[in-house]
Amino acid sequence: MDDINSALGSFFMCGFVVVWGTICVILYAVMDRFKTIKFLKKYHKWPSLALTIFILLFSISGIVMNHRGVFSSVDVDRQYLGSEYQYSNWNKAAVKSGVTIQGDTALIYGNIGIWKTTDNFKTFEDFNSGFKSGVDNRKIEKIIKTDSGEMYAGTLLGLFHQNTATESWEALSLPVAEERIVDLVEIKDELFVLTRSNLLKKTNEGFQIVELLPSETFDNKISLFKTLWEVHSGEAFGLFGQLFVDFIGFVFIFLCVSGFIYFIYPDWIKKLKKKGKDVKRKINFLKFNLKWHNHFGNWLIVFLVLTTLTGMFLRPPLLIAIVSNRVPKIPFTHLDNPNPWYDQLRRIMYDEELDRILLATNESVYYSDDVFISAPKAFIVQPPISVMGVNVFEKANSGSYLVGSFSGLFYWIPEKGMVFNYITKKPHVPVKTMGPPISAHPIAGYLKDVKGKEILFDYNLGAGNLSDTSGFTQMPENILHSPMSLWNLCLEIHTGRIYQYVFGKFYILFIPLAGLSILWILITGYILYHKQRKGKK
Repeated sequence: MDDINSALGSFFMCGFVVVWGTICVILYAVMDRFKTIKFLKKYHKWPSLALTIFILLFSISGIVMNHRGVFSSVDVDRQYLGSEYQYSNWNKAAVKSGVTIQGDTALIYGNIGIWKTTDNFKTFEDFNSGFKSGVDNRKIEKIIKTDSGEMYAGTLLGLFHQNTATESWEALSLPVAEERIVDLVEIKDELFVLTRSNLLKKTNEGFQIVELLPSETFDNKISLFKTLWEVHSGEAFGLFGQLFVDFIGFVFIFLCVSGFIYFIYPDWIKKLKKKGKDVKRKINFLKFNLKWHNHFGNWLIVFLVLTTLTGMFLRPPLLIAIVSNRVPKIPFTHLDNPNPWYDQLRRIMYDEELDRILLATNESVYYSDDVFISAPKAFIVQPPISVMGVNVFEKANSGSYLVGSFSGLFYWIPEKGMVFNYITKKPHVPVKTMGPPISAHPIAGYLKDVKGKEILFDYNLGAGNLSDTSGFTQMPENILHSPMSLWNLCLEIHTGRIYQYVFGKFYILFIPLAGLSILWILITGYILYHKQRKGKK
C-alpha cells in the first residue's frame, strides 16, 4: 500500500508541477508576444470575479476554524443545511459508545452530548448539565465509571467529573495545554487520561504526566501532512502564527472586496458624470482603494501564495502526494516538540488477564507490560487503522480486541497474528486500492447493552444491530434535531465538501482547481502591478 501511495503521490506531485510550470511559461510567453497589460487585466479580472464568493468563504471559514474555542458556543440549525448534514438513525458520529451505570440505566454519548436512559436504550433524557452551551462543548470522546463509582467524561474541550449530588459535570484542571481528551481508562484502581500527545495519571495531588519513552521505530520526524496543516493554519508558530494567518485571511477578504469595488466604481462614476454630479470624492476613494489593493497584493504575495499552496495539498487528490511522507521537524516551531508521541495518541485499553496496556496511535497499536516503565512495543501484526483515527477500541476476550475506524471494524488477535472483518466474519485480506482511505462501512462507534446486544454505528448508515434483527431504538425528535457547530460547518466549507450539492462527485476536484485559479489570480495581479509601475516610470 505504501508503494502505491508513493507512486500515486509522485504522479500527482509531478503532474501538479508540470501543469503549474506550463501555466507560467504560457503566461510569460504571451506577455513577451503582445507586450501589453491588456491580457493581464482581462485574465486577472474575470477569474477574480468568478471566484470572489468562494475566496470570501475560504477566508471567513478559515479564520473561524483557527479559533475553535472562541466560537465553540455558536451552533447552526441543521434544517438550513442539505440532506447530507441531517441526523438519521444515529449517524454522523452522533454516538461513540455507551456506559452502563446500573441495571438498565446507562449513558449514551458522542457528538450529541450525553443522554441518560433508564430502560436499556429505549427512551432518553438530557444529561448535559454543567457543560457550556454549544455542540462543541458537548462532544464526548469517552465516559468512564470507576470501580469506586465516580464518573468522568473526556470531551473535545476538557476533562469533566460528575458531581453525584447535583448530577452536574464539573471541569477539572490538567497539567497540559491541550484540551482534547481522546480516552480514559482505569488500571489497578488508578485513573489514566489520554490526550493526543500525553498520558496523565490521577494522583491525590491532581494529575501528573506519565513519561512515554520513544518506540524503537521513532525517527524524530513528522508527517508532511501534519507539517502543511500547521503551516497552513499558522499553528506551527504558536498564537502569533495563527493571528498572522488570520491577517492573511483578512487580506484575501480585502482583496476581494476592493477588487469588486474597482470593477463596479468606474461605470458608476461615468453615469454620475453624465448626470452632472460631483464625483471627485468617489474618484479619490477609487484611487485609494486601488492603491491598497495593489500594495497588499504586492507586499504579501509570498504569504498569499504559500497559504494557497499548503491548502491545496490538504485535500485529495493532491493529498495523495504527501499522505505517506515524513519530513524533519521545522526548527523553533510548535512542531519541533521533544515529545516523541506528539499528536499521535488516539486510544488506550487495559487487558486485566494479560496485565497489559494497549496504546493505539494514528499509525499503529503498541503495548506495555510494565505500565510504560520501558518503551512501548509495536505489535508485529496490526489491524487496519484509518488516518482519521481509531473510533472503537474494545476488549473482546482475553488477548483479542475490536478495533474500529473509517477503515472498518476488525476482530484482532495480535498474539496469533490474526485479523478478521467483524462484519463479514471473514479473515481480513489487505487490498491495495487507489481510492480514498474509507471503507464501505466507516465505523464511528460501538456499544454493548446489559443483555450483551452489540450495536454498531456506521458514520453514514447509523445504528446497526450485530446480534439479532431487532435493530436499535429510533432516534427521538429532541436528539434528531441537534444542531451542528459553526466550526464543523466552516470545516465543510473550507474543505469544499459542502459543494458536492453543486458539483456532485466531482466536488473532490474543487479544491485543487480553485487553488490553481487563485494562484493564477495572484500571479497575474502581481505581474500586472509591476508592469504598470514600470510603464509609469
